[in-house]
Amino acid sequence: MRLKARRSALALAVLITAGCSFGGGAATQKNAPTTAAPLDAGPVTGILEMMSALPQGDPAAQAEIFQSVKDAADLTPTTTNKLRYALALATPGHSGSDPVAAERHLSELLARPETLLPSERMLALIELKQVEQRLVLLAEAKRLRDDAARDTQGEKLAAVNRRLAAESDENARLRKALDEARAKLEAVTHIERSINDRGSTVPTNP
Repeated sequence: MRLKARRSALALAVLITAGCSFGGGAATQKNAPTTAAPLDAGPVTGILEMMSALPQGDPAAQAEIFQSVKDAADLTPTTTNKLRYALALATPGHSGSDPVAAERHLSELLARPETLLPSERMLALIELKQVEQRLVLLAEAKRLRDDAARDTQGEKLAAVNRRLAAESDENARLRKALDEARAKLEAVTHIERSINDRGSTVPTNP
């Protein structure tokens, strides 16, 4: 339902915004009050229907629609077919969606605006803005994921360092205890040797 509302809003924007843009500009230049003629949305009706239907079907139906649009753009690369393909790439919710490629194709089409009908040009402009905003959001989401991953790695590294420090302290304690035990053993050995030496030097009576 949200997608249908979005497509309806796009169609309305094509009719109103573009109509005001073209008609209003002419009225300003002539300095005469005129009524801006509504922009004919007929040329983009089929494209809007395709964009609405594409994300709604099951994966097989989505793939079929997308492939037919792509084939038409490859085999019969008219401006309209290339626009349909660019907008299919821009439509989210299906496996063929590719905002990076959509931005490239839409920018290429809009680089030659004279090849597009007014309603096609306005629809391409609107969708290009949508794609650019989507790419910004995707980049921000990736940055947040990377930051979270780095934080997690930092926490793991800190835990490893704490464990190594604890093991180092334990090893130092064991070495100290071993040194003390060795010193005690040497002291006992020295005492025993002294006793044995005194015993061997005591004269015996005949």
